[in-house]
Amino acid sequence: MGDTQPHRMQQSIEIDQRLARPGVELAYRVTRGGGPAGRGIVLLHGLASNLSRWSEFVEHTTLAGAGTLVRVDLRGHGASTTRGPLSLELWCEDLAALLDAEGLRRAVLVGHSLGAQVALQFAARHAARTEALVLIDPVFRAALSGRWRLLAQASPLLHVLVALLRAANALGLRRRLLPPLDLRELDRQARIALQSPDAEAAFVRQYSSTTADLQHIRTAHYLQNLIELFRPPPPPEATALPVLVLLSTGATFAALDATRAVAQRFPQGRIETIDCHHWPLTERPAEVRALIEGFVHALPGGTLVAR
Repeated sequence: MGDTQPHRMQQSIEIDQRLARPGVELAYRVTRGGGPAGRGIVLLHGLASNLSRWSEFVEHTTLAGAGTLVRVDLRGHGASTTRGPLSLELWCEDLAALLDAEGLRRAVLVGHSLGAQVALQFAARHAARTEALVLIDPVFRAALSGRWRLLAQASPLLHVLVALLRAANALGLRRRLLPPLDLRELDRQARIALQSPDAEAAFVRQYSSTTADLQHIRTAHYLQNLIELFRPPPPPEATALPVLVLLSTGATFAALDATRAVAQRFPQGRIETIDCHHWPLTERPAEVRALIEGFVHALPGGTLVAR
């Protein structure tokens, strides 16, 4: 797959960082490989996930030469623990503060699923700081299918459940510790499972399991993840940036054709289809990595000019 080429990650420096924010201490990891100063490439994980979703990607990518790579545990995920609320607005303001802390004027945002929602919202709220977007299986409310459409319609009820759970938490009814989730290792196990049809079915059930997700995230936060995931995103026509959309043929939440129809409305959009379920970074890592690298390396300018 060409991942041993000397220009990839051998000269990069990876550092674990913490950033104090109201109600949370953000955990994130920075990889510097001599790319243009002031340009960030921010990797955003999905629902009930964490920054280890991007571990394999960072190990092999050429993008450290295109900017400072940042992967973050979004507020309420991984090591960015909090007892407070979650929202797209909070996540976006956390990202803006993170960029400030790292001296990054603008960023390419790469988001999977919920992370794609965060990227779209950040671009709408901080357009001057956003260079381009990569959206991996974005969830457009208009394209939701089956039970997910019904769940999105029930968002007022989810808000009530979140309020009840947070009230119970305030009374001391809460889980004290959550086991860590290493998605790099889970991906390795998944690829073994995908070698047979029976094991593949078990893999899909595991990765789609709410019960499995709830082992690693607080219940109120999981429900808030769903609420934010199903919020209507900014209209594609309003996103005046280069956008790469990667769509899985077996995406979990939405119909492929309906999702493509929405994605086609990005003025500077490009759509690629990946033959996999909703986890292209697990199932087709080299293909996804090559598409993202080609897109980012082809962006105009190469280095950033302060605006």
